Amino acid sequence: MSVGVLARGLSFPAPVVARALPFAVFIGLMAVEPWLAAQLAGVIDPRWLYGIRAALVAGLLIVFWPSFTELTAARRPSLQQIWLALAAGLIVLAIWLSLNSGIFVLGQSGSGFEPRAADGSIDWSMALMRLAGSALVVPLMEELFWRSLVMRWLEEADFSALDPARIGLRAVLLSSLVFGLEHSQWAAGMLAGLVYGWLYVRSGNLWIPIAAHAVTNAGLGVWVLATGAWFFW
Repeated sequence: MSVGVLARGLSFPAPVVARALPFAVFIGLMAVEPWLAAQLAGVIDPRWLYGIRAALVAGLLIVFWPSFTELTAARRPSLQQIWLALAAGLIVLAIWLSLNSGIFVLGQSGSGFEPRAADGSIDWSMALMRLAGSALVVPLMEELFWRSLVMRWLEEADFSALDPARIGLRAVLLSSLVFGLEHSQWAAGMLAGLVYGWLYVRSGNLWIPIAAHAVTNAGLGVWVLATGAWFFW
């Protein structure tokens, strides 16, 4: 099914569906994951549901790929932009590791995703599955939704025709606010949204905030595996 046919069936413009549906599927499956885990008890380790969710979203991104002109037609990042993305990603990682308790967290911190076997050792197949989903699939999915769609749409309804350089402060702030509330670490999430949004406006290239986001998530995954701070996952 083409993006256009699917969009007409859902009564949304094709560019909106392409950027919103993968995100909606990811969040929707996350919401029903406890129920799915209960239904599949004894059939599959519920931790693998994260991998299934990430794989489904990756499949949708592949199907919709021709619609992501901000990626397919983007100019090659300069060396300076690559270093900027790396530095920004590490800065957000430091923020994430710092604002992780008290008033900076919504609700109670859970145990997180623990890729450990029964003997306490790390199950590397499960750990790498979780790391790949968070470092490769999530940054692409979230930046297409939050920065390319939401942030530009807040500035102009015909968001796909908007040059990122024309995005105003209001759109950056509002999108970052909601992006932060998507995460239990709301304060770190808002600051992350501001950094990724600034990168998009400054560079005009969505690959730059995607790269920064990937650095943050990959770094966090390495930290979790090295320290056993599973609640970050």
